[in-house]
Amino acid sequence: MPRLFTGLEIPSSIALQLSLLQGGLRGARWIDPESYHITLRFIGDIEDRLADEVSFELGRVQRQQISVELDGLGSFGNGKPHAVWARVKPTSALAEMQGEQERILQRLGLPAEKRKYTPHVTLARLRNTDSTSVAKWLELHGGFRIAPFVAARFVLFSARSSVGGGPYLVEEAFPLAA
Repeated sequence: MPRLFTGLEIPSSIALQLSLLQGGLRGARWIDPESYHITLRFIGDIEDRLADEVSFELGRVQRQQISVELDGLGSFGNGKPHAVWARVKPTSALAEMQGEQERILQRLGLPAEKRKYTPHVTLARLRNTDSTSVAKWLELHGGFRIAPFVAARFVLFSARSSVGGGPYLVEEAFPLAA
């Protein structure tokens, strides 16, 4: 029973720049640069047969390549931060791709995603890190921005159950038209 999600890969040159942000935040478990990605849709633990159907339907998606820009940092967790991340500048192309995948997965019987889609790259998961420390770290790295890159494909990733932060395996890759 694989734990699956779809996403965009981060080029190694961008991952290197993101990795330079690591450090200076107590309680942070920094994500390995090889595991950086932009989640499009978390699928979860599903049976192999359904995983095959998901892969087949995603293979029918026909979209153009997407320009991706990282333009800021933030955190998740109101009052009790649990992650810091790099913001992905929202675009209509990204929202449309994510929305299409959401509709495909719902047609296959998977429940709708309850959270509003917030495109980001998780940099660290936090444990017992106070919000003041996170605010200081974010301020220290304020103005963060990286040159855009082009996502030429989206992928179906798998992860080990009950483990966040990787390593992730590319199960299938779906090219985007140039």
